[in-house]
Amino acid sequence: MTIDQAIDEYLDYLAIERGASVNTIEGYGRDLRRYATFLSQAGITEPQDVTRQVVAEHVAALQDVGLAPTSVERAVSAMKGLHRFMVTERICDEHPTADLPLPKKPQRLPDVLSREQAAALLDESNFAYVDDPAKGPRQNAVARASLQRDRTILEVLYGCGLRVSELCGLDLREVMLDEEVLRVLGKGSKERLVPIMGTAARAMSEYLSEWRPVLVGTRPATPAVFLNVRGGRISRQAVHTICERYGRIYANREGLHPHTLRHSFATHMLEGGADLRIVQELLGHASIATTQLYTHIDRTHIRMVYMEAHPRAHDSASDGTR
Repeated sequence: MTIDQAIDEYLDYLAIERGASVNTIEGYGRDLRRYATFLSQAGITEPQDVTRQVVAEHVAALQDVGLAPTSVERAVSAMKGLHRFMVTERICDEHPTADLPLPKKPQRLPDVLSREQAAALLDESNFAYVDDPAKGPRQNAVARASLQRDRTILEVLYGCGLRVSELCGLDLREVMLDEEVLRVLGKGSKERLVPIMGTAARAMSEYLSEWRPVLVGTRPATPAVFLNVRGGRISRQAVHTICERYGRIYANREGLHPHTLRHSFATHMLEGGADLRIVQELLGHASIATTQLYTHIDRTHIRMVYMEAHPRAHDSASDGTR
């Protein structure tokens, strides 16, 4: 069996037996095709001919071309998984990546909005619509509905901490406003219940009852919660565009990413006193170590509050009072 054939079998295994997400399969597929090309250029097409040295050379090549540390880490994970699979399936006997360490990546604190920026972004006046006399009734209705859809998307991203893929994949049967929860399908097809309350719940209720039907129009029914102007499920790229546009106009933030609203949700929850384990559950993190990254920001917030509030938090030597 060639390496290309082994890659096909491994990706099928991830999709069928492991239930990996479409995004994971696509990402691993890109990484492994690039790996196979590198091996082919080195004259290697058979799994048993791969050595630890050639794998290390490929990783070094990825770093040399300026690939982001997170992308290199994913590529290494994909290669390790492929070789482990080939040994398990007796495609080959050697596991050249067994002791290959994952490349170290610099720890970056999540990008977050301040509470003031979040409030400015979600101010209801941002979503007021005045009919355009140059447009017909249907066009004005769709424009008004799109505006309220955008508001609901931003409220849910910030109010519920969803990933953009989770938001786009949300179906009507998974919105249970009477119980104040969303049933969310996260990474690895893991399901979790996420509270939806306050302004996010109100925006969702109004969108579903008043504005989503306008976007559907006379088209066949679709299960998707969030729709584009053609009545189909909204795309991830469209949500990215919505966040960028409103972030630039109302939050003074260029390139606002949907994940920034998820980061802001987690950070503001911790600043408000939420337990770390609860935030882990709400975000759908498999490991609490991932959630702990937000505690760095929370400690910064605590320090600022302390400096502002405590009467002896500042050095008074300079004014002669020591």
